[in-house]
Amino acid sequence: MELAPRDLSRQVDLIATVRPRLAVRVPSRMTGNLETVEVEEGDAVAAGALLARFDTAELDAEFARARAHTRFARTELDNMERLLETDAVSRIEMDRAQVALEVAEAEQRLWQTRLGFASILAPHAGVITARHVEPGESVQAEDIVFEMAAMDRLVLRPLVSERDVVHISAGESVRLRFDALPALELDGRVARVFPAADPGSRLVPVEVALPESAADQGVRPGFLARIRLNVDRRVDVLAVPAAAIGEDGSVRYVYVISEDHLERREVITGVTRGQWTQIEDGLEVGEVVLASNPIDMRPGERVRIVGWRG
Repeated sequence: MELAPRDLSRQVDLIATVRPRLAVRVPSRMTGNLETVEVEEGDAVAAGALLARFDTAELDAEFARARAHTRFARTELDNMERLLETDAVSRIEMDRAQVALEVAEAEQRLWQTRLGFASILAPHAGVITARHVEPGESVQAEDIVFEMAAMDRLVLRPLVSERDVVHISAGESVRLRFDALPALELDGRVARVFPAADPGSRLVPVEVALPESAADQGVRPGFLARIRLNVDRRVDVLAVPAAAIGEDGSVRYVYVISEDHLERREVITGVTRGQWTQIEDGLEVGEVVLASNPIDMRPGERVRIVGWRG
């Protein structure tokens, strides 16, 4: 065979489930009855979009009362300021009026904030993946009312053995196939390698980012993906069939065919992947070597090439 560079990187096949990179469970921030629910599962929403709204009749009344208290307290303070100029009231009475206005304004802000909680808004742009409520339903504070996900940022999180994960770095490309879409093959990217292994399994999560177009091509959260990673990369290295290497004690050698004669050449070998063994030193690109077992051959022996191995 004629020596040419080849790829001896080790391949690791993994499986993982597609999941959104950003998924949020949207809670209620108040207790009450829902007046409207604006979205269904599968709806795409923008950040800040209205998802549902509570009945606010009681809150409206409380807010109106708080505003009235604020107006009254402000009027009282204005009167106190005019009377203070004529020494008709004391400075203590003036300070009490000032504090009363501050209390009233704080009460107004409180009810205005609670009114804001009556509108459940989308925390980010995405797709509604679950809706847990219906109009008219009673909801408690902190109940999960919606679940949503950013479908433009889908990821996989396979678990990788400690022996393999040391060869994986962020930014590397991986090949992805999907059981639900057998004709589709995508290029993913290693987004990050988690800093610690699980103490029980000793496996390390690795996050693989799918291309932004994955959802448009039919990929959905929950799909099973098959991942092919190249680890311990050895690209464009020289290698010979493992059967071509002879051993003489601690020395390893191959036979190079030079002008129809065999030349024994000592070599330094590297890793063996399948039928191929890496040659780190001793041979060069383009040289022709004996690809079969050299044990019965001798240096200087004349040979005639009758077949080639690729």
